[in-house]
Amino acid sequence: MTWLTDPFSVDFMLRALAAGATAAVLCAVVGTWVLVRGMAFLGEALAHGMLPGVAVATLTGIPAVLGAAVSAGVMVAGVQALRRRGGLSYDTAIGLLFVGMLALGVIIVSGSRSFATDVTAILFGDVLAVTTADLGTLAVAAGVALAVAAVFHRPFTAAAFDPRKATTLGLRPRLAEVVLVALVTLAVVASYRAVGTLLVVGLLLAPAAAARAWTRGAGATMALGAVFGVAAVTTGLLVSWHAGTAAGASIALVAIVAVVVSHGLRRATRPLVHRPRKEPCTTSAPDQPRSPSRQRSASLPHSS
Repeated sequence: MTWLTDPFSVDFMLRALAAGATAAVLCAVVGTWVLVRGMAFLGEALAHGMLPGVAVATLTGIPAVLGAAVSAGVMVAGVQALRRRGGLSYDTAIGLLFVGMLALGVIIVSGSRSFATDVTAILFGDVLAVTTADLGTLAVAAGVALAVAAVFHRPFTAAAFDPRKATTLGLRPRLAEVVLVALVTLAVVASYRAVGTLLVVGLLLAPAAAARAWTRGAGATMALGAVFGVAAVTTGLLVSWHAGTAAGASIALVAIVAVVVSHGLRRATRPLVHRPRKEPCTTSAPDQPRSPSRQRSASLPHSS
């Protein structure tokens, strides 16, 4: 068992495990609603759209999380502006801002000759280099996400299935949508430090998707998704330690594999539904009608 315990006897591995587990809980809570509402593309676009803000923050020396939050906020505001004033569909607006923000980030990065190592950490994460401050940020973000998800559980549920009825009940589905977008932004910004902007979507979607094979309710999916997420973080760190692979990429790949395994096991253990056997037909064939005399005799009672 030393192969399991020795890696976590090192301080930076313990911090990585704590950060990854906290990010997994945060992403499981938000990722459940992302799956229910079909907002995976928004999460991916936000993860890429943070690149300009993180790049500017790195070049100017301000906290990278602050730059990421500003960049993500600008992207969300831009998507809403294109939808309302430009008359574009939701996915079209997201696609345009996604490409535009990513291109802007690449331009900023290409303007600095000493940015190669930093952009690698931005794109693929550096969970082994998380600090105590990063852990505090993740813990606060996870606490906020849990509180908001609990308060807005009914509006989220109603807006997901019947927005008109939610409006009738006074649950304000538009406000629920805004809050949910804010939660996705919070999860992406807070978790990118652990797994990077390119891989954060995997941690946001995969554990919840693996849990959906076994659960129905949102609360159960969040809880089981958090378990899957923590297991993916632990396994990914062990793979990274023993195989010498990138920690963030290993975590994301293990999480994706868990989705395939989970759904495969669910199909294998699902009981087969047996169709009832049909009784053999005892009536006479339709192409051999009985004569009228036989029909009359069959209808009369037999004499003893």
